[in-house]
Amino acid sequence: MGLETLFGQSYLTTRIDAVLNWARENSLFPMPFGTACCAIEFMGLVSAAFDLARFGAEVVRFSPRQSDLLMVMGTISYKQAPILKRIHEQMPEPKWVLCMGVCACSGGFYNNYCTVQGIDEIIPVDIYVAGCPPRPEGLLEAIMRLQKERVEKQSVLGSAG
Repeated sequence: MGLETLFGQSYLTTRIDAVLNWARENSLFPMPFGTACCAIEFMGLVSAAFDLARFGAEVVRFSPRQSDLLMVMGTISYKQAPILKRIHEQMPEPKWVLCMGVCACSGGFYNNYCTVQGIDEIIPVDIYVAGCPPRPEGLLEAIMRLQKERVEKQSVLGSAG
């Protein structure tokens, strides 16, 4: 960004990517997809003690069409997999996925015929948060990393970087 002078007036100049990414970074609309105990930690994350709103993700949406951050929490069975995929497809671009907890990340200790061994088999994942369940502090760190590493580098043309 730069401050330019033209005809005695000052103008702020920047790239359209920088303006849009600043707005996106500070106004994430998360959609929780909670299936197990990790969803309880999400409730702690949005409570007054940890206050996710400080990081621009205050308005939790329960419609994929109004969300840009899908937070998958808990065990995903093969019966739930098409539902998760459809929810991801219904989200508008740009969209990001946060995978939370060992069950969503790798299947956890449910290594059996009915449990998906990581949601990256179904949808692309932008950031993983380890733990069983992960602490709210870990989730805050992951959201801040997502804002700086993915959202801030998004291009208007759709390609990151």
